[in-house]
Amino acid sequence: MAEPKIPFKKPINMKLEPGEYYWCACGRSSKQPFCDGSHKGTEFTPLRFEVKEAKWMNLCRCKHTGTPPICDDTHEDLE
Repeated sequence: MAEPKIPFKKPINMKLEPGEYYWCACGRSSKQPFCDGSHKGTEFTPLRFEVKEAKWMNLCRCKHTGTPPICDDTHEDLE
């Protein structure tokens, strides 16, 4: 399995409004942490998630979290 690119080693804390979102899993998107379709032609697919009510979320941008799309501090162990 291919490894995702690491666009940033720190998460981003964002206030998300209710709706459907697609988290970039490949690390290639120019709209981090969200998908812009850059995964096409790779084995990666974005992760769809839904926000029911407005809230702050700590979204992973290293693409190695064990709890996507939420940061689990895995970035602290990356080289």
